[in-house]
Amino acid sequence: MPWSAALPQAMFAHPLVSVVTPIATGSLIGYYTNRKGRTKQTYHSLQKPPAYPPTWAFPVVWTVLYGMMGFAIHHATVSGTIATAYPPAIVQDWTVKSQTLYLSQLALNHLWMPLFFMFRKPAWALADLLLLSGNVAALMNIWWKHDRVAFWLMTPYAAWLGMATYLNAGVGILNRWTIGSGRKEE
Repeated sequence: MPWSAALPQAMFAHPLVSVVTPIATGSLIGYYTNRKGRTKQTYHSLQKPPAYPPTWAFPVVWTVLYGMMGFAIHHATVSGTIATAYPPAIVQDWTVKSQTLYLSQLALNHLWMPLFFMFRKPAWALADLLLLSGNVAALMNIWWKHDRVAFWLMTPYAAWLGMATYLNAGVGILNRWTIGSGRKEE
């Protein structure tokens, strides 16, 4: 099978691998970022905007969203490799584009937590969220045209990104775009 931007399509074609990979990588980023308890400490020290969810909600929501986005890329890959009315070259093209956009959005997603909690740069984290949201919108646009199931699986994620953008901007404004000392902890 051909490769997308970074991975063989066979990885996306396996449902368990597709679902577990973003959950595992997201969990590893969370563990690495919080290995000295800096996430909880930073979280509790922040002034937060209204409607800020409780601490326990974030890992629950992200686990569900990562699983849904993993299944969405699996579904898009499988539906892209099944015979359709489109010529094979077109199907292959949109499948590879969707996998590339998926991987780039996952990388941007994983970048947010270190930007916000390790480097303590809420403005950079907000810029990352805006790029991430644009990337997800492009991905969902492709899936709207070719795989509505994958599109609908991504809608809760897109909604949560809207909420995350509000929260990030609110925290930035309320804390004058400064979190703690602003230096990276070792």
